[in-house]
Amino acid sequence: MSEEYAIDVRDGRLGQVMGREGGYVRLRAPGGGCEWDCPPEALGEAPPGEVLRARVRRLNAEGRLP
Repeated sequence: MSEEYAIDVRDGRLGQVMGREGGYVRLRAPGGGCEWDCPPEALGEAPPGEVLRARVRRLNAEGRLP
């Protein structure tokens, strides 16, 4: 499963790209939560270290027992 991350340069938030809709990119924080719309021109490249941390957090969360 390929994950794509981007920075919303308007406020500096890292988000996982969830899709594209109506000319906007839908982002969601790596830990979950509400998605938000970001215009494509406000997207920045996510730093590799931030992407790695987000992936580790997701894998750790998936590995927890209920």
